[in-house]
Amino acid sequence: MDPMRVLIVDDNEDAAQSLAMLLELHGHEVQTANSGQQARAAVEQFHPDIAFLDIGLPDMTGYELAGLLRAKPDLSHMRLVALTGWGTAEDRERTRRAGFDTHLTKPVDFDHLQNVLAESRTAETGAGD
Repeated sequence: MDPMRVLIVDDNEDAAQSLAMLLELHGHEVQTANSGQQARAAVEQFHPDIAFLDIGLPDMTGYELAGLLRAKPDLSHMRLVALTGWGTAEDRERTRRAGFDTHLTKPVDFDHLQNVLAESRTAETGAGD
């Protein structure tokens, strides 16, 4: 798989850094943010292909952040993945309504995460259309 630009947004710095290191080992370019405001700044500077957003952030919810990002037409290409401990059917529906492309429940299996990245790359390049 071609490398991707990945943003990880999680208020748990250790979790964000661990996932970042793992993705970097697989050749991806990764940045982390620990709040919604940090994420918004990172998106403007880093221009990620995909962002993994925790829902429970200290300054805004991941739902609010997704809404703010989806409101920017120049970010329409960016895939949004909820990466959260909340996994009920209601939680999944709420992430869909907020504009997320995918909902993953922590702890996430790395192979499943790799599949999400591969599917995102396929959707981005239009392969399989």
